[in-house]
Amino acid sequence: MSALVQPAVLRLREQIQRLEGVPLRARTVLPFGVEAIDSRLPGGGLALGALHEVAGGGNAAINGAAAALFAARIAARTKGKILWCITRQDLFAPALAQVGLHADRVIYVDACDEKTVLACFEEGVRHGGLGAVVAEVARLSMTSSRRLSLAAEASGSIAIAVRRWRRQTEAADFGQPTASATRWRVSTLPSSPLPVPGVGRARWLLELIRCRAGESADFVMDACDVQGRLALPADVADRSATTQHGRRSA
Repeated sequence: MSALVQPAVLRLREQIQRLEGVPLRARTVLPFGVEAIDSRLPGGGLALGALHEVAGGGNAAINGAAAALFAARIAARTKGKILWCITRQDLFAPALAQVGLHADRVIYVDACDEKTVLACFEEGVRHGGLGAVVAEVARLSMTSSRRLSLAAEASGSIAIAVRRWRRQTEAADFGQPTASATRWRVSTLPSSPLPVPGVGRARWLLELIRCRAGESADFVMDACDVQGRLALPADVADRSATTQHGRRSA
């Protein structure tokens, strides 16, 4: 879908909402500050008042950690407290601080099971006084995602579902349709090369595999720095074709 088509789709959605009697809210977005990404998102950034999904690419724990850091980076750019709902006590606060989300901003909810996580997730989104609400879930049904999406739209909060699973069979659920505005997959790549021996800045492959009123795209990025900023790798930025775009099925 081209950039010229996206406004037409948005106008059509607004017309449908008016016909359905759904109150319209002014759209606000949270830009990434990276033109290559923002230009691919409707409105020039990640929609606030919406549900977004993030998962690690493959089964490696390091990709799951990268997905959590990517979600933390998004949350860090909002204002106010962040509610983070978990069932496993393996979230490493110093790592979140390294991407700009400091511990004094985060309220943790340690739930006993996924059903409770979803209930806390929805309640946090409905609150409306939080900068962002993040929840780690394995399964996300269309019904649950629809409820979360409507709650986010009503409150204006951004909701981020970090998809984590213990078993491979649960991973298949990530391909099922949901009401999320965007769906991302994060994979680690070899770090940026250095001119001297050492370990360079971490590098990610960001896959935007679903985008409502937009199209899918892939981005090779230098991972977040201590200010939470993503950046195009220097060797990629030097080339005119800095991103690889492709259609994918959500």
